[in-house]
Amino acid sequence: MADEPHLVRNRRGDAPAQARGGARQRSRCDSQKKLIEQAYTLGAQLGLSVWCEDEAGPFQAVPHSGVSWQPRGRPATQPHESIRGGTTKILPLFHPATGQVRLQSATRCTNAVLHPWLRERLSAILAELPSSGSSQDVAATPAAWQVWQAGLTIPFTLPEDLPPLRLLLVWDNLTGHKTPDLVLWLCAHGVMPLYTPVGGSWLNMAESIERVLKRRALDGQHPHSPAEIGSWFEQTARGWNEQPTPFVWNGKRRQRRRRSGGDQTHRLGGSGACTHTPLRRSRSAGSDKCQTSQRTTH
Repeated sequence: MADEPHLVRNRRGDAPAQARGGARQRSRCDSQKKLIEQAYTLGAQLGLSVWCEDEAGPFQAVPHSGVSWQPRGRPATQPHESIRGGTTKILPLFHPATGQVRLQSATRCTNAVLHPWLRERLSAILAELPSSGSSQDVAATPAAWQVWQAGLTIPFTLPEDLPPLRLLLVWDNLTGHKTPDLVLWLCAHGVMPLYTPVGGSWLNMAESIERVLKRRALDGQHPHSPAEIGSWFEQTARGWNEQPTPFVWNGKRRQRRRRSGGDQTHRLGGSGACTHTPLRRSRSAGSDKCQTSQRTTH
């Protein structure tokens, strides 16, 4: 072989094999990723409640593939007409440490819908948290907030008068999540928003709980209206909260422990979350007498 093989250029940059010689280019999003992983692993130790928020959907009022209860020999049938009955979305607010989820269905997720709902739910959550007390050092309060902006290329400006930090909110990097009035409200109530980087939705563990709820609410079902979809999601969330499963962050350290056999965890889809106990795939799992798998073909 030639000492210097000819490599085709990778678009405007060097070919991958040529680019490996020097130091690896660190992503500009590493700081955001590091802060979110620290929130999952160290937030509780620092006395902070960590929550994740996301907007999922739209979910269509059409037949959904999956497993459903049907007697053997009489499979479920699908309508021949391709009728779309509308769509709905869901707003989940997820607490990984306990597995609790606060969920609201909505036909739209505009700022006019999201912001009032989020303020109402966060106010209720903060009211349930232990009081921060008034003995905290005044000089230590700004430092506690600035820790969660370390390394960011463009951090938002923190208000001068800050209350004690009580809650960390992980959510997507959307324009509607960065409106000045909402960010100021969060800071005034002791909530520090942590934004996932572009292409980093896998850092938001709410993505995983959305998949679990969607699978249990819609798989094998045929909703006929957006209201029915929203009702099924809310019922599924209430059932989940009766016996929730905590989520933990499946970071590099935990992955190394699992490979060495010291940590048995079960990975989840949608994010880097995992659980210590496996989740059943659907509400129909476990029976082989009456369930059948159906496909949404027309």
